[in-house]
Amino acid sequence: MRRDSESAASPLPRLSLAWDEGCVLAVDQRALPREHRVLRLETVEQVIDAITSLAVRGAPAIGLAGALGVALSAYRHSADGRTDEASVRADAARLSAARPTAVNLAWAVHRAVGRLADGPEAVLAEAVAMLEEDASVNRAAVLRAADLVQSLVPDGPARVLTHCNTGRLATAAVGTALGAIIELHERGRVAEVLVDETRPLLQGARLTAWELAEAGVPYRLCVDSAAAAAMARGMVDCVLAGADRIAANGDVANKIGTYGLAVAAARHGIPFVIVAPESSWDRALADGAGIVVEERDPCEVTAFAGAVVAPAGTAVFNPAFDVTPAELVTAIVSEAGVFRPHASHGTSRPREVPA
Repeated sequence: MRRDSESAASPLPRLSLAWDEGCVLAVDQRALPREHRVLRLETVEQVIDAITSLAVRGAPAIGLAGALGVALSAYRHSADGRTDEASVRADAARLSAARPTAVNLAWAVHRAVGRLADGPEAVLAEAVAMLEEDASVNRAAVLRAADLVQSLVPDGPARVLTHCNTGRLATAAVGTALGAIIELHERGRVAEVLVDETRPLLQGARLTAWELAEAGVPYRLCVDSAAAAAMARGMVDCVLAGADRIAANGDVANKIGTYGLAVAAARHGIPFVIVAPESSWDRALADGAGIVVEERDPCEVTAFAGAVVAPAGTAVFNPAFDVTPAELVTAIVSEAGVFRPHASHGTSRPREVPA
């Protein structure tokens, strides 16, 4: 796996992923905000490692990386005009299993494998088409979500709270919930964004804050455990988040901590809106009870910035995601429309009060 400078990766001007001369290019999200580093992934094993280590993260982005990984495998296992389909399908199964909660990964891998009979060029063409579609799909969802937020918060620029990272880094381009926030900012409809730090890996502090600063959006970083207090003090008009898997009834799996935000938002009458592409829906699941929640390495919790902070032998509960019941979701916005699992929460809200 090679690490290139930003200037060396010409196919990645504003994208988080690209194909370049037989390699997958990916922005290394572990290095931000200190360094903008691009990885050259040359094997399926490297793609899997990038996904599991969160060098590539965000449900749409890992799906696209998985599809490009299938293309890598198809080229590797082709010779003299023939493709060893069994080997490619085995690689595809390993790619799909790299992170089990995000349905986009299995969806994109399956779509790429669907072109396998036509050869590696067809598989690559399908993966590249998905990259191109990602931007247009996200743009449509972002515009729809921004319109919805304006209708939910009609009396002035909104104070928005968001969790984890749902910007262009989490997709190929544009982003989902964070893309909607940036669109609202461009319309002059954002007063401030509260960014949850997003423990334990700080995707909010490292990635969302970086994207907002890059876009010139006013923001403050918020300790995860302070989000409910911010709502109680009248500092939040709307919560916008993404999704890794959405069940048929509207139950939503997203980064751990999302469920708590939804409970607090409901308590304070604050709209709670999910922005995610149609590929994040798993309509084969009746509800969120069937969503497999990934548990991650305990060291992510027992250590911080490389230093061990918990006593030796400490047991850890480290789920990567939680499931928010549909009854707490005001609306789910995709490129196809706005789905309201239940009647929206009221939009009356307190204003900020002095400390």
